[in-house]
Amino acid sequence: MRVLLVEDDEPVAQSLRRGLKRYGFEVEWVSTGEAALRHEGPYEVVLLDLGLPDTDGLDVCRALRERGDVPIIVISARSEETDRVVGLELGADDYVSKPFGVREVIARIRAVMRRVQPRTAAGGTPEAGPDRYGTRLTIDRKAARVRLDGEEVALAPKEYDLLAFLTEEPGALMSREQIMEAVWDANWFGPTKTLDVHVAALRRKLAGAITIEAVRGVGFRLEIAEGGDATGGGDSS
Repeated sequence: MRVLLVEDDEPVAQSLRRGLKRYGFEVEWVSTGEAALRHEGPYEVVLLDLGLPDTDGLDVCRALRERGDVPIIVISARSEETDRVVGLELGADDYVSKPFGVREVIARIRAVMRRVQPRTAAGGTPEAGPDRYGTRLTIDRKAARVRLDGEEVALAPKEYDLLAFLTEEPGALMSREQIMEAVWDANWFGPTKTLDVHVAALRRKLAGAITIEAVRGVGFRLEIAEGGDATGGGDSS
């Protein structure tokens, strides 16, 4: 997915670029409102800071919205309710207040893309509902519910977060650092034993529907059990 990042704070921009690229996003970075309005794309979502050096980010938001319907997520240190309301009224699709973690931004991007680009069934009608993984497992990300063979599975909050993260890209190898940053905290520096505990719990509760392979010295890879690839009305980015 291609992202246009409009941010004048270089450390923030570089950190966000690195984090997004680590999760497979392509990021074009500009530091002024003028550069954002000159940028011809293509891009699929805009991350827009309001505190730009040459113009108010709200004016950039308005101008971008007048040009088209590309999703706009405001990222700003302005946390006042008035700024959030004005930004949304001018056409922003979401608003994230600084400081934030990369994982939060990614979650907001995915949520916005699900809203504005719903998957469609063969007849062209939006297809809502949980994501299906194989024949046995479904994850309803909107309701944060997991079902195995139609029966809801009781997961602790972090067990659910871990499952939701790993199933975003079945088969992909995720490092311990990526997982800890995404599921626990963007600045996690402690031991990762808790990750092993949660992986063991998911293996036990979802046995037969998924496997979570440990790759020594690297991290984990989730695989869907035989019965089909992930399908359904969820994120496809």
